[in-house]
Amino acid sequence: MELLDFARGPGLQIAVLIFVAGLVWRLVHLFLAAKKSDISEARMGGARAGGLKTIFSRFRHHEPFRERTRNGSVLAYTMHIGLVIVVLGSAPHILFIESFTGLDWTPLPTLVIHLAAAVTVAALLVGLGRRLRHPVLRMISNFDDYFSWLITTLPVVTGLLTVAHVGGRYETLLALHILSFEAFLIWFPFGKLMHSIIVFGSRYTTGITFTRRGAKV
Repeated sequence: MELLDFARGPGLQIAVLIFVAGLVWRLVHLFLAAKKSDISEARMGGARAGGLKTIFSRFRHHEPFRERTRNGSVLAYTMHIGLVIVVLGSAPHILFIESFTGLDWTPLPTLVIHLAAAVTVAALLVGLGRRLRHPVLRMISNFDDYFSWLITTLPVVTGLLTVAHVGGRYETLLALHILSFEAFLIWFPFGKLMHSIIVFGSRYTTGITFTRRGAKV
């Protein structure tokens, strides 16, 4: 119970504080970073239109690359959609979000959450295996890639073990699940997981740049 009390109390407070501070620091750094002036005229409908188009066009790879990237795309979408279902559809998670924001909504059936979590773990494992086997992916992968994978996988796995009461006392499993989530929060602003916050802004900026250079977006 001491471990659970720490996870629910001081541990959560520390994790949220680091998460918010890190998030603010990263966003301020991005906005204040020096930017090169581009005085070329926007083409192909205007810079803003190009930026907005790129946000949506990047949901799929360009036609020449779709065949070779299909497996990776399926894995990525499976993992991300599964995580969204688990995080936003589970009743305990909704209660947690409500305690911070006051927002609540109807949870999904427990069976759906369990199935989504299992599929997500499977996609994460297959994705790791693909990264380890693929010569190019293995060469460009670094500590951030593997640690971000681990810190994303642990909360899902510990959550499944907790609801299944497998591996220890319920209180201990719940504490480990909360602690793994807190580790996720602490790492989030400082690693590649941050892409989930800046992805659309990054695509928009890329689209504006490509439009000014006359590239197809």
